[in-house]
Amino acid sequence: MNVVSPHAPVVAHAASRPRRRLVAAGLAVAAGLLPGAVLAQDAWPSKPIRIVVPFAAGGTSDILARAFGDKLQASLKQTVIIENKAGAGGVIGADTVAKAPADGYTLLLGTIATHAINPALMPKMPYDALKDFAPVFLIGGISNVVLVGAESPYKSVRDIIAAAKAKPGAVSFASAGQGTSQHMSGETFKLLAGVDMTHVPYKGSAPAIQDVMGGQVPMSFETVTVAAPHIASGKVRALAVTSARRSPALPNVPTLQEAGIPGFDVASWQAFYVRAGTPSAIVQQLNAELERIVAQPDIKARMEQLGVEHSPNTPVQFAEFNRNELAKWQKVVKEGKVQP
Repeated sequence: MNVVSPHAPVVAHAASRPRRRLVAAGLAVAAGLLPGAVLAQDAWPSKPIRIVVPFAAGGTSDILARAFGDKLQASLKQTVIIENKAGAGGVIGADTVAKAPADGYTLLLGTIATHAINPALMPKMPYDALKDFAPVFLIGGISNVVLVGAESPYKSVRDIIAAAKAKPGAVSFASAGQGTSQHMSGETFKLLAGVDMTHVPYKGSAPAIQDVMGGQVPMSFETVTVAAPHIASGKVRALAVTSARRSPALPNVPTLQEAGIPGFDVASWQAFYVRAGTPSAIVQQLNAELERIVAQPDIKARMEQLGVEHSPNTPVQFAEFNRNELAKWQKVVKEGKVQP
């Protein structure tokens, strides 16, 4: 290769000038048509990555985001920043990512609330759960559990159904709030069991479970993650889990299907998204990195502790799962006449 010194005079023959102009023009056209290949030579990631958690610090989403964030930082050799942006059942944080650049540097730790329940429940959303995001990786599902107080007269799910049918609307259930997976577990229970019950929404899981312990409300639907220590202490009793399979965290507790409600299958879930339009190569790389991380012993142990069940998935498989989940909750909201 010939190297021309920047200080040396450049002499061009008249006949060669048109050819050089053509080459220069060709390069200019290529640069305009292929900005990713010609202008952006830096490989992803070349700067810090942000993970937006649309809920407050300390919850399951936040715990998972920090655990995966630490691992991504180590494997990608880039700083990973966790940003908690809570509000409106996760909508505010999710909307932040929906409007972020589609460059793979802003991830969302999304949930069943941000991408299935709220879009089904709320008539006006600032984002489209399917069109504005590129699904990256489904971390896994977390079952909810039917809880009653230690002194409750309800010894089984059938007892609850019998009481609800005897006095429609008299039996109430607590949840962590409107539009949560706990709330929608209750709505699904009403629909599939054919009973009328009263929803009592709380501002979080802690006050809801405290009132179940105290007998102020007869029952609740709660995540296995939150409920497990209270079940172990004997302050509440677990009657059934809402998922189709028994939870590894509560192997001796039957499913609602086993307890007499066919077809009952509700589980909260956690997942990673980026904005729609993010290059497919980045989405695939993130999916592969996260799948490797979830197989690491310390992450597997942490997920088991939280009651999170994972199955390997591709972005395409996760996208299909998300579509099915949204359709399911749209049906529940419509048939159950659930109001936001």
